[in-house]
Amino acid sequence: MKIDALLEFLERADDYESYERVVQQLERVITLFGFEYYGVLRQPKPVEDLSSLVLCGRWPEGWPEVYAAKKFILSDPTIRYLQVAHRPFRWRHALSLFRTDPHRKRMERMMAEAKKFKLEDGYVFPVHGRTGLLGNMSVSGLLIELRPMELSLFSAFADRAFWRLMDITNKSGELELLANVDTQLTKRELEVLNYLADGLTSNEMGQILEISSHTVDWYMNGIQDKLKAKNRQHVVATALRMGLIG
Repeated sequence: MKIDALLEFLERADDYESYERVVQQLERVITLFGFEYYGVLRQPKPVEDLSSLVLCGRWPEGWPEVYAAKKFILSDPTIRYLQVAHRPFRWRHALSLFRTDPHRKRMERMMAEAKKFKLEDGYVFPVHGRTGLLGNMSVSGLLIELRPMELSLFSAFADRAFWRLMDITNKSGELELLANVDTQLTKRELEVLNYLADGLTSNEMGQILEISSHTVDWYMNGIQDKLKAKNRQHVVATALRMGLIG
């Protein structure tokens, strides 16, 4: 039954037309597999408010507050390993990879604290795009063993859920645009973009970069096209929103 529910989500996710319906069906699958808690999150961009990263989730009462107050994000082994992981992994396996890490004791304290909230173990499913890590799904609670086939299907489920949530919250277009920009903006374009954000004119930028103001304008036109911006003010606003400049 749980495999059927997962496959149904993979097949019918686009038919779920409201945020509430997507979350309802997502939680149905997670519960059938025995997990009590979960989170679907975007990967943070520079200068982005971390509270805006959660697409949906359910955690033990009081755990988010403890996690934030004790700054566990700085020692969470799953967060550390997520940055380099290309496949799903278990929480306890992530901890085992940091045996010689100078922050090992902090990691152990964080995991021990999690167990007090009935977060015994869990799995993390990275979601990748062309430019790297875009987000993840984490499921947790009591000790649950996923078989290899279930792990593969759950990975596809995490990816499908992430993108459906991004679509229904109108964030997928921005993420796809950011991926394109990341691969297309040149080093010189990024320099011009940052000088523009500082309020410099084309002549001032040209003097600093030792190029003509006409060449600066040529770079600006390219940046404007790539960001789909109407003018220079729109370029700065879009770049700030996307985390390209601080």
